Amino acid sequence: MTVDVRQYLIEKEPYYEAQGREVALYQAAYRNRLPVMIKGPTGCGKSRFVEYMAWRLGKPLITVACNEDMTASDLVGRYLLEANGTRWLDGPLTTAARLGAICYLDEVVEARQDTTVVIHPLTDHRRTLPLDKKGELIHAHPDFQLVISYNPGYQSLMKDLKQSTRQRFTAFDFDYPEAALETTILSQETGLDEVMSAKLVKIGQVARDLKGHGLDEGISTRLLVYAATLIADGVEPRDACRMALARPLTDDADIREVIEHAIDVTFA
Repeated sequence: MTVDVRQYLIEKEPYYEAQGREVALYQAAYRNRLPVMIKGPTGCGKSRFVEYMAWRLGKPLITVACNEDMTASDLVGRYLLEANGTRWLDGPLTTAARLGAICYLDEVVEARQDTTVVIHPLTDHRRTLPLDKKGELIHAHPDFQLVISYNPGYQSLMKDLKQSTRQRFTAFDFDYPEAALETTILSQETGLDEVMSAKLVKIGQVARDLKGHGLDEGISTRLLVYAATLIADGVEPRDACRMALARPLTDDADIREVIEHAIDVTFA
């Protein structure tokens, strides 16, 4: 069965504001087909960056949301039993290798380590993918590139990348944007004025300062965009912030009280 590569192309430019030289550096990595690893906290723009680069390069993008139940077969493919027998169905990694797409494994540490081992032959000089069940060895398309991401804040002995996997990738460290840039992002993304966007960024900073003091993660740029979207739609700012910022972030009454106090003070 022929796969239409056009379904994986990103037609509209994703909005992305660069924080540094990551665009030029990613382009250099892609020119040399080097695999890329992106590390950063939840909702800081990792996936948006990959989408933007795929659009900018004009390359198809196949994204896989990794989880602890994902098997190697989920990545490479499996035989399906049908009325007339069996047929092979390529997994997303195999499809990307055949088509020459960028394959993005989001939150790769969520997958079992025995699953991520299948990417190894694609991330060195071999650029191959063995399909053991099918008895086929795929040589990756010249345009193929592998990108993975994860949140270092959730690392543990059970959820971490092996050194044998880490040292196959170039890497970027992402973080939340500085206040002025984050304000611009909220305004451009939602149409909310910059004065109101700056107030949301200020609340986000209060929550991020609580990281390590009762919070595992601060308020992400994604959640700030949600709050800005609600306010731009006419929702009262304090209601929008409680709905999009305080309540999703934590169930701890004391920490929520601190955040809600910051909301009340900001929009008094």
